[in-house]
Amino acid sequence: MSTVELKMPKMGESISEATILNWLKNVGDTVEEDETILEIATDKVDSEVPSPCNGVITEIRYQPNEVVEIGQVIAVINADAVSATSHQKSEATETTAERSQKKPEPSAHTESRTTSSSDFKNLNLGENDGFLSPLIISIAQKENITIEELQSITGTGIDGRIRKSDVMQYLKNRKYPLPSRPQPSTPKSTYNAPPISFVEGKDRIVEMDRMRKMIADHMVYSKHTSPHVTSYIEVDVTNIVNWRNEVKVKFQEKHGEKLTFTPIFVEAVAKAIQEYPMINVSVDDKKIVVHNDINVGMATALPNGNLIVPVVKNADEKNLLGLAKRVNHLANSARSNALKPDEIQGSTFTISNVGTFGSLMGTPIINQPEVAILALGIIKKRPEVITTENGDEIAIRSMMYLSLSFDHRVVDGFLGGSFLRKVGDELEAFDINREI
Repeated sequence: MSTVELKMPKMGESISEATILNWLKNVGDTVEEDETILEIATDKVDSEVPSPCNGVITEIRYQPNEVVEIGQVIAVINADAVSATSHQKSEATETTAERSQKKPEPSAHTESRTTSSSDFKNLNLGENDGFLSPLIISIAQKENITIEELQSITGTGIDGRIRKSDVMQYLKNRKYPLPSRPQPSTPKSTYNAPPISFVEGKDRIVEMDRMRKMIADHMVYSKHTSPHVTSYIEVDVTNIVNWRNEVKVKFQEKHGEKLTFTPIFVEAVAKAIQEYPMINVSVDDKKIVVHNDINVGMATALPNGNLIVPVVKNADEKNLLGLAKRVNHLANSARSNALKPDEIQGSTFTISNVGTFGSLMGTPIINQPEVAILALGIIKKRPEVITTENGDEIAIRSMMYLSLSFDHRVVDGFLGGSFLRKVGDELEAFDINREI
């Protein structure tokens, strides 16, 4: 049998390895010379690998997502199978007239390719996600593209894979272009991470999915980029709690919308940003980009444990009903994986309701390229000393901690503390006589 080895091609002088993205052919498939067999990616470019000859693929040695050194054999092709294939094609040609009126049945070859593509997509990509090649990840890091931005890009490649052209087109229309990620000037740490204890048969290993890897990278990048400082205040939200308990049923009957605490929090944040606009900025090298729009992102937990940040656009221009409708829509869409690309990009400030999970307070990590993020703790009833007409008294009040993490490069203690206090004042001064 005459076999031809398909080797990982050399993509450049400095390239020593490449990642297999997708096989376009399977074992047993017939290929023609120069026909594309698979797609690969390096840290510089995505490429298609053609067949070196006519034949039938007899072996595939590496699977999608595997990194292969240049020159390694990745597949084997049987060139002798060409004659048998040609004979079968000849027989098929002789009977074409007899079958011309019949609708052709799907071939096993077609079914195999479809199943393989679907299996690959479900295994490596996750529902409605596109595979990210090393090139795409490199561009995203260089251009400071956030997780939400990258997720919003529609891929035009096979199975929705994001190509370089898709990212370049997005960057061309990006509203707030950001600088390339600064390269570290300090030497790489020689510290060796402590070994992880693993007990065979008891412990288990779970591979991070694509979204979790992006979140991890984004969080590490944010901590490396922004010097985080966190301030705390305690807020009396008794009036808000009592008002909501009184009107939530009427609100839903009248407007068909649930009334949660989130739109009230968003409203308070938007008002505070109007008074302190320098909290609504991004850092562009040595320049500060002051955003005119107040777009409040709301960190939302997904059923699979990951996190996404849908955005309430122009929050300062909406009344409480408008905010409630938008918040409910975004939250429901996030949980059902139905968010549109435009709904998860463009945030200028983010809130995270850690109290939903019972946390008293939190120290959230800034959602780059923003410069601050607000965490809202759990609302708890407890005895508090309050000042009344009769003097100081002890009363049961609904209390909540607010914590603001801010980027100390551009937000100092005065601005961060003043903004946080303003949010608290807006919540404590909530008008309990407002109409619904």
